[in-house]
Amino acid sequence: MAVTSPMMNADTSEQTRDAYRPVRIWLWSVAALVFLMVFVGGATRLTNSGLSITEWRPITGAIPPLSAEGWEAELEKYRQIPEYQRINRGMSMAEFQFIYWWEWGHRFLGRLVGLAFVVPLIWFAARKALPPKSMPKMLGLLALGGLQGFIGWWMVASGLTERVDVSQYRLGVHLTMAAIILASIAWVAQSMKPIDLDLAKRRGEAAPGATMAALLALFVLVQIFLGALVAGLDAGLTYTTWPLMDGDFIPPAAKLFLQSPWYVNFGENVLTVQWVHRMGAYALLGFALFHAWRMRRVADDTKDAKMASALVIALLVQALVGIVTLLTQIEMEWALLHQFWAFVILVVAVLHRARLTGHGYAPASQPA
Repeated sequence: MAVTSPMMNADTSEQTRDAYRPVRIWLWSVAALVFLMVFVGGATRLTNSGLSITEWRPITGAIPPLSAEGWEAELEKYRQIPEYQRINRGMSMAEFQFIYWWEWGHRFLGRLVGLAFVVPLIWFAARKALPPKSMPKMLGLLALGGLQGFIGWWMVASGLTERVDVSQYRLGVHLTMAAIILASIAWVAQSMKPIDLDLAKRRGEAAPGATMAALLALFVLVQIFLGALVAGLDAGLTYTTWPLMDGDFIPPAAKLFLQSPWYVNFGENVLTVQWVHRMGAYALLGFALFHAWRMRRVADDTKDAKMASALVIALLVQALVGIVTLLTQIEMEWALLHQFWAFVILVVAVLHRARLTGHGYAPASQPA
């Protein structure tokens, strides 16, 4: 008779309890690549490199110029757009290659993210290693990635004919879509994490603090969009003092609503755009503080309250980084950290909401 050791039983039990751990590791690896792509995308924007590649070639564009003739052809294409003619006329080949590599690296990472998602997805699906009914979620993530590629080109195209930069609105959509993709990956990965059966039964959409946690994550997403508008207009370079802007905490209405019709100021007036982003940061921090205070009173698990408090700390760090970024007149290192940390906060907010509602699966059952 074969003898089974207690350790073997424990190992088997653990494997059964967390059957989808490899899938989660894969999803979080893709999320890490998205983080990297956001970082490189921020550097591409800060170095004014985004218009250096003037064509959208999803397949052949993966290969950079390999000869002097190839580089000259790319530079000649760049010479045809307004950015070169009005700002960078006379740019040397070395200067062009600097901005070209940033944009190429950003696009290359986009292709890499796609491969890192599609190839393992096919492998897991072939081995029937995915949770039941999870394929629609996976295809949804794939569709978001494809849409993001289109949005990226749509954004670049806005700066190739009349403008010398991309539309701040399209930049906002592009960055916000990246945030949505990252949040969605985190949500799907969390759905494959085993949770206590009693916790799953006890919690749901009506769990204490769940609605506020969802609003908090949405608020972070909106703030990311507002930050993209600031970046798109270079509004952070216009007013570089804090806490006052041009001597005022609340600028006069005549300055805030200088342009007509009044609503265009929220996307095109650099003072208004930066001021709204600042006020949004204060409001978000206040909302997070209230949520953390409430969770201390109503949470049935101290970990939930601690996570809410951790979000407050993360937002305080973000506020400090934002202020330093402003006072240093948008030094690249601080600006990149400010953008990167916003995405970290978003993921933490999404996981906080997921935990509050018992998002995951009980090992005795299977995730939907």
